[in-house]
Amino acid sequence: MTDVVDQHGLAPDPRPGTGWEALTKTAWAAGPPLLFGLRLWASVCLALYVAFWLELDNAYWAGTSAALVCQPHLGASLRKGWFRMIGTLVGAVWIVALSAWFPQDRVGFLVGLALWGGACALVATLLRNFASYAAALAGYTAAIIASDTLGATGGTDGQAFIFAIIRVSEIWIGIVCAGVVLAGTDFGAAPRRLAGLLADLSAKIAVRFGATLTSVHPSSDTQPIRRELIRQVIALDPVIDEAIGESSQLRYQSPVLQEAVDGLFAALAGWRTVAARLARMQPAIARRETQRVLAQIPMELLSLGRQGDIADPIGMRTISVAAIHKLIAMRAGTPSLRLLGDEAARVLAGLSRVLDALALLTANHTRRRAARRRLRLYVPDSLPALVNAARALVAIGAVEVFWIASEWPSGALAITWTAIAVILFAPRADEAYTRAVSFMVGNSLAAVGAAIIAFAVLPKVETFAGFSFVIGAYLIPVGALMAQPWQAAMFAPMAGNLVPLLAPTNQMTYNTVQFYNSALAILVGSGVAAISFRLLPPLSPSLRIRRLLAMTLRDLRNIAIGAPRRQEDWQGRMYSRLAALPDEAEPLQRARLVAALSVGTEIIHLHRIAPHLGSGPELEAALQAFVLGNGSAAIAGFAELDRRLASLVDSNRQSPLIVRARGRILAIRDAIAQHGAYFDEGASN
Repeated sequence: MTDVVDQHGLAPDPRPGTGWEALTKTAWAAGPPLLFGLRLWASVCLALYVAFWLELDNAYWAGTSAALVCQPHLGASLRKGWFRMIGTLVGAVWIVALSAWFPQDRVGFLVGLALWGGACALVATLLRNFASYAAALAGYTAAIIASDTLGATGGTDGQAFIFAIIRVSEIWIGIVCAGVVLAGTDFGAAPRRLAGLLADLSAKIAVRFGATLTSVHPSSDTQPIRRELIRQVIALDPVIDEAIGESSQLRYQSPVLQEAVDGLFAALAGWRTVAARLARMQPAIARRETQRVLAQIPMELLSLGRQGDIADPIGMRTISVAAIHKLIAMRAGTPSLRLLGDEAARVLAGLSRVLDALALLTANHTRRRAARRRLRLYVPDSLPALVNAARALVAIGAVEVFWIASEWPSGALAITWTAIAVILFAPRADEAYTRAVSFMVGNSLAAVGAAIIAFAVLPKVETFAGFSFVIGAYLIPVGALMAQPWQAAMFAPMAGNLVPLLAPTNQMTYNTVQFYNSALAILVGSGVAAISFRLLPPLSPSLRIRRLLAMTLRDLRNIAIGAPRRQEDWQGRMYSRLAALPDEAEPLQRARLVAALSVGTEIIHLHRIAPHLGSGPELEAALQAFVLGNGSAAIAGFAELDRRLASLVDSNRQSPLIVRARGRILAIRDAIAQHGAYFDEGASN
């Protein structure tokens, strides 16, 4: 191999076999993409064959759906298929209802269609992953069915119910055919990939946390590592969705996987609190107290998965739970030791959730009931969703007005493709414009390919087998390119939109005027969507970051003044905001959100226990200074509260509770001292 150099400095091996090795490597690397291209082709052909056999009106929607559902990863394809079914059905129900509400009212029908597109763009932005895709599908499926039932200038023909049944049937046929082909030719690897990622992240946190406990001043060394780990935890979400798509058992036990992500966030927050406390302690005291904590933690936990493999997650979890109980029950004479013990227990509790997920993913578990988790949607920020809704409403409405004014025969199709692009790419935020342009370019190239196939090749082909080989010559290489990370946003529409451009039927007709009208409508719709993202752009990453931080600080101050808040709700809201942070967020901004998460959790606990300790007035005074954005006064107030609690230790039977409360006060003071500029923002004093 030409790129191999001997460790002792020898020149590359010039033997003839090295060329064959390079060729073998290239062929091996090209194998999976080509295999995906073959699966894509087989899915489209099977869907078209079934639709032709059933003599459906527009069989090409079955082939189109099969192409759009196909993804390089099996779990993504199957999960996308399920949500596509749901979204298609919801969109069909809406358009039937809209037709019933406005049977003879062109304006009411078109306004309702545009409003529905805006509403679906809003919901698609609020949801994540394939649930977001289902909401987008509901929006543009309504436009697809509407394009069949609309007259020349926007009036309905009263056939919406029939068209809805036909289109839903065609789309579902495509989804099922793609699922059959993919599931029959791909065994999937998403659960293994997710298990590897979880094991790697938990190992990094455990090892680094152990290093924090054994060093004197770890904060400056571990901050960049923690902030990078936060970004990696956020990136787990789509992989979890893929793993759920490949296994019905994982779908049933999906709360366990989500709790693993929450556990990683909790472990990072606990690690941050420990590092911040140790950085402010005298080295001798810090060393003595960390040794007390380390004595309660078996070393195998702090070297968790050091070799990259956790062979016995159930056994490790048992050890972890025992260590948690020891840490909580540990006798602590100082608030700092109590804080270190509690936060170490928090880290291990978070890692225990990860071990539960690893046991589930590796089938190394006993059967048990699915974890019960309260389903609740936490909205990080509603403004981006409202902007996307307004854009979709305006874009779809503008094309509707243009169609009515121009009486363009393909105007209804242009509305459909405008809705597809403007709703589908809305959740992409700052990537939306780039993806919309790539989508338009991909549609243009698909139109060129469809024109060549339709007018130069297909007239010479008479059988379905011949037709299949012709489109295979296009779909296989394009599908292979789609499986590559390079320009996937362009190759996906090239693969998915060939069939609707060809519009194959049992008895093919070659109408050039109709073809070019349809192709022009697709390009116009895609272009209008791209322009709409430029004229009404999504919120910039910097603005979204500032809003997330500001809303977090506002909510934190509401907690401080005593606004009722469950700990689970506060943590769920904060986890959603961490996940919503744009990739452009600076490490310090991620760290501030984690610090706010810890401070909010500690304040909620203090609100619960302060009345039992008779220290309510001191707590209220400290929190009032915190709410006013006066960090120095807040630190002084918490110090006074700490002195008040310290005076009660000898005469109060609740001394363990008092020491724990003092530990929480230390955590809040450390966070305010470390991120004072953030907590003092918008001071109202």
